[in-house]
Amino acid sequence: MLIKIDNVTGHEVISFVNEHLHSMTLKSPPESIHALDAERLRGPEMTFWSAWEGNELAGCGALKELDSRHGEIKSMRTSASHLRKGVAKQILQHILEKARERGYERVSLETGSMASFKPARKLYENFGFQYCEPFADYVEDPNSVFMTKKL
Repeated sequence: MLIKIDNVTGHEVISFVNEHLHSMTLKSPPESIHALDAERLRGPEMTFWSAWEGNELAGCGALKELDSRHGEIKSMRTSASHLRKGVAKQILQHILEKARERGYERVSLETGSMASFKPARKLYENFGFQYCEPFADYVEDPNSVFMTKKL
């Protein structure tokens, strides 16, 4: 699998991000959706990676710099045709490696509290993420859980 920095301008990647946003509307109420659109994923504080198996987009993930010691994982998604093949694990390992290289002391994330997000929460738990209070601009929300990992 090739994981590469992506400028979020290619048609396939933009469609994938839009699909991610749409799937969030099916799982979460609007006020609890924190997924980012393609334009926001191109922000200066963001690094976005796409993962490819040959010519197929397998998944994506992003790292947002909150400050010089703290990053936030965003936009983790695996394509439906690549589920349960270790794509998310490889993307998460890559993001954590980059966070360490940047000198971050911790990485945090927000994900859904509903049953449909259980596989994501399990992945993060397996990587040593612990549940925590809301961070950055997040507030308590029954539809969200917050997790963090010290690096």
